[in-house]
Amino acid sequence: MFFRFNGISLIKIGVHVSLFGFIVTSESHTGRYSTQRRKKFPPNWRANPAGRHHFDRRGKRERMAIHHVTEAAENFTCNAYLATGDRPTLVDAGTFDGVVDTISKHTDDLEAVVLTHQHGDHIGELEGICAAFDPEVYAYADHPLRTHSPKDGDTLDIGDESFEVVFTPGHADDHISLVSETTLFSGDVVVYNDGAFEDGSFGRTDRPGQSREQLIESIGRLLEATPETVETLYAGHGDVFHGDVREVLERAQERAERREPKYPE
Repeated sequence: MFFRFNGISLIKIGVHVSLFGFIVTSESHTGRYSTQRRKKFPPNWRANPAGRHHFDRRGKRERMAIHHVTEAAENFTCNAYLATGDRPTLVDAGTFDGVVDTISKHTDDLEAVVLTHQHGDHIGELEGICAAFDPEVYAYADHPLRTHSPKDGDTLDIGDESFEVVFTPGHADDHISLVSETTLFSGDVVVYNDGAFEDGSFGRTDRPGQSREQLIESIGRLLEATPETVETLYAGHGDVFHGDVREVLERAQERAERREPKYPE
């Protein structure tokens, strides 16, 4: 059997064929194919196994479905994100008392909750979520509901992608961030906007147990772990950002390195 790609006949036998810098894959039982330009990772990219990507009819990789499930909250809460797909996973729990109902609109099988850290605005509804869905709970520091303790360099499956765990203390001593080929969950280490700065801010470090120096080092480590292909930033506060995420990290790092109070009195 044959199919045509850019006017050229290719044998359709379920193998990978390299053509003009593209990887062409075919599926003999469905007649579908996908194309993906070879990725160029920065020299400092650390190994992160590829996730299970989905492609549209034009061969373009689809963005993983992620839902902001605390967006309707009127009380103070972090942003909590539900990634659906192959492994429905919630990143942070938040304090929104309607979060269980919101999650239920998207899935009735929440498999995991991953905590970026355990400040109150990130874990307030964890007990209720666990009672409703009985998910596995990933937390760097000890917690009564924790079932797994992810460490720096571990890989976690979230939704349709595989994420590297990056230990990023400074704002909190148990803080982790999660980075895949396309997506960064940064918790409170780096946020896109928060009232102090636009297009690249960082978590506060003026309270007991926090450290600006550790935070600066953490942003640097996060930059090392984040490939140029990352196009979406989901932070613990502020807006979701789509674009050049590394540029946002670099601006946040430069501002943190000024070592000036984030919120001047």
